[in-house]
Amino acid sequence: MGLQSMVGFKWPGLMRPDGARIALNRDAFIAVDRYKDISYDPVYRPQALYHRALEGLHANNGAFLLQEVATNLPIYRDDTGPTDFHLHLPPGGFQLVLVTSGMFTFDYDGKVHYVGPGAAMLQSAIVHRQLFYTWSGLSTEENLKTPQTVVPDPLCMGYSGKFLEAFITDPSTFPNPTVVGPDEIREDETPRTAWKHPLHNRPAGAGFWVQDPLALDALFRLYPADALGPVASPMPVHVRDLGIEAPSGQLVTGHIIATDPRGGAVLPKSAAAADAEGLAKGEVVVYRIIRGTAGFADSAGKMIELATGDTVTAGAGAIRLSEIGEDTQILRLGLLNGFDALRMWTPGQRDEIDALAGQIITRADLRSDRLAGSPVGYLYE
Repeated sequence: MGLQSMVGFKWPGLMRPDGARIALNRDAFIAVDRYKDISYDPVYRPQALYHRALEGLHANNGAFLLQEVATNLPIYRDDTGPTDFHLHLPPGGFQLVLVTSGMFTFDYDGKVHYVGPGAAMLQSAIVHRQLFYTWSGLSTEENLKTPQTVVPDPLCMGYSGKFLEAFITDPSTFPNPTVVGPDEIREDETPRTAWKHPLHNRPAGAGFWVQDPLALDALFRLYPADALGPVASPMPVHVRDLGIEAPSGQLVTGHIIATDPRGGAVLPKSAAAADAEGLAKGEVVVYRIIRGTAGFADSAGKMIELATGDTVTAGAGAIRLSEIGEDTQILRLGLLNGFDALRMWTPGQRDEIDALAGQIITRADLRSDRLAGSPVGYLYE
């Protein structure tokens, strides 16, 4: 195929979201999603069960959704298998994936990525498909109980694939077009194709991002208690910076706050202290307990106790992390002022783009190597 110019984009009214402005809740609110109160639902595909933090979504004016995705069926069935080639178009192009169990293979823009627990990715409106995932063979009830982690270990890598996923706004409100349907995929060509389209709506400097959990920039550093206040814990508290602030276009910060199990050391560490400034950012903050327990104090000193699977969403200054148990891992996301520049897609724009499907592509390039070569998203530049 080589580099090909496709037809020009004929729908200028679809180039940017034209709906209501996205407004973070600037009040000192607190919204808790308890794991015991939720359900897992096959919202989009039978093999993927979704657990959505809806209390936080609604309390924050629908601006941000965090959800868990748990694979629950083998990939070899006719109604599961690899997905089609598609993309998601949230405002600002923001989509975060944090793998917490099992192994996945993704095709991103013509390059293949093998990822396991702790891998973090900003998909950034890139054409992709989920090619493979592990499945434990356990019953649904037992499968949903298997432990999750952001530290690669053989046990969790062998469980069914699970990941945490975050979007700006609910996916039902923005376009999610299919670019190449399952019946049109050519395995000798489609997985090697890089794509270009004009609808990504990303801030300046934003783009695709992957952080390997064992890379040097993913090392856990000491929690800066001197700057952020003490956190009671039976074990030293450490922080990993997911590195997403810059590649998100200064929309969201991401960190993992964690402790080792008593008597053990599983976190890959640096002796340096974590950056207190980055860890303190957020007009709204979202904390998800991946494993373990944690306590948060509100402005009046009242404690909010959270356990595995719980999520709390809060306005700036409404809560403070005050205690954390052993063998605990917490995802912290800070939503920044860049949200103020974003708009929703209108329902009409969403439906038109979904209907256009592959017609939104304006250029394509067939790569010679799915592991090396130009970076993901290079045609967007």
